[in-house]
Amino acid sequence: MTAGVALFLIDAFALAIFWPVTARLAQDGGLSQLQIVMFALVQLGMLYALGLYRRECVAELDKAYRRIPMVTALSLAASSFVTAALGWTNSIGFCVAAGLCFAGGAVVARAIFAQLRRHSLFRSRLLVIGAGERAWDLLQILRGQGRSLHYDLTFVHEESFGAVDPRLAADPNSHIILASNNLLKLAERVRAEEIVVAPDDRRGMTLDSLITCRANGYPVTQYMSFLEKEISRIDIKRLDMAWMLYSDGFQISPIGRALKRLFDILVSLMILIPFSPILLAAMVAVWLGDRGAVFYRQERVTLGGRSFKILKLRTMRTDAEKGGAVWAAAGDNRVTAVGRFLRRTRIDELPQLFNVLAGDMSLVGPRPERPEFIEKLSQQLPLYHERHAVKAGLTGWAQVNYPYGASLDDARSKLSYDLYYVKNFNILFDLRIVLQTLRVVMWAGADAR
Repeated sequence: MTAGVALFLIDAFALAIFWPVTARLAQDGGLSQLQIVMFALVQLGMLYALGLYRRECVAELDKAYRRIPMVTALSLAASSFVTAALGWTNSIGFCVAAGLCFAGGAVVARAIFAQLRRHSLFRSRLLVIGAGERAWDLLQILRGQGRSLHYDLTFVHEESFGAVDPRLAADPNSHIILASNNLLKLAERVRAEEIVVAPDDRRGMTLDSLITCRANGYPVTQYMSFLEKEISRIDIKRLDMAWMLYSDGFQISPIGRALKRLFDILVSLMILIPFSPILLAAMVAVWLGDRGAVFYRQERVTLGGRSFKILKLRTMRTDAEKGGAVWAAAGDNRVTAVGRFLRRTRIDELPQLFNVLAGDMSLVGPRPERPEFIEKLSQQLPLYHERHAVKAGLTGWAQVNYPYGASLDDARSKLSYDLYYVKNFNILFDLRIVLQTLRVVMWAGADAR
């Protein structure tokens, strides 16, 4: 069990204990059990949406504690909106009691989690086949991005796999075994939860011992598949084309596409209708800034490489691209004062909902890029065109996990998330991304990996 999942379960347990206290404090006999459950579910959803189960908030509980007041306020607003939409009434006393109990439950849950963490309950034990450069990359990636907070790794290496990586050999926390006559006994001795196959050269590797381990209940996972699961992206640096070809994924059924389209329309309308006054105010602010055009339309690429005109609020000077197309970057001096605010809050992207309703874009998908940039990137990055297997999105897996960037390395990192999304698409994944977009708006860039 990962640390994030464990903390979610502790939160759910804490809420189950605190909510009866909420009802008693509120002294509201008209509360139904369904109403109380609805409040609790919405509040758990807000904890997830605002990033309190992400690695950085799980590993650094101080950051989570600082965010609990804001999460509490937003969860109460969301809960009240949902219950009001269902025709229920909430007394002021109930809302105050709910806020106090929710904040108290969240703090207590994290205090319990901190105690459990001190006893090393959230430590993954892995047996890694190989101790070369790939194994070193695995170690570094897991330390910075893995789903578990701590890893106990034992490396098993043979001469046929190539040389031992000197950085791995010099690492004081790395346990390397140069040969093993009985892999099953070794797995039992180190209490391995999973065996990861990660040699630099697999040509000399025998599979008998690995099959024996698998037959005895030890999961055996190939390097790329393990990393995909642990870091929720495709490792472009060590991309194995054969693995991409034969692994599961890249299949979207007609029903899946229909559900995605229905989801796009419903959620777009749910956002546009209540936010239309904000959009109108933003349009006026853009016009008052320099009396220039309010919107700008620009050619972008979507599903199947088809071009369309994207619609956004203008955030740059009217002469921003007089010298030709240039990547936007953080701190771009072409951005106007109003534009900086609109970008930080993502209000500038609200008009793209009309592109979504028109069918040019989806609510969730890879960021729509300009044709001239795609031409260059596709020559330098493998599988770049595969991100166009789905419609471009207003938000996406790369957008909620990686900050603005304007370099080839940034494009490579974003592609690793886009490929993961295309490979693993389902409608629940879209819902998760939409929820996490709220975190990006609230704490822009703070949680980007």
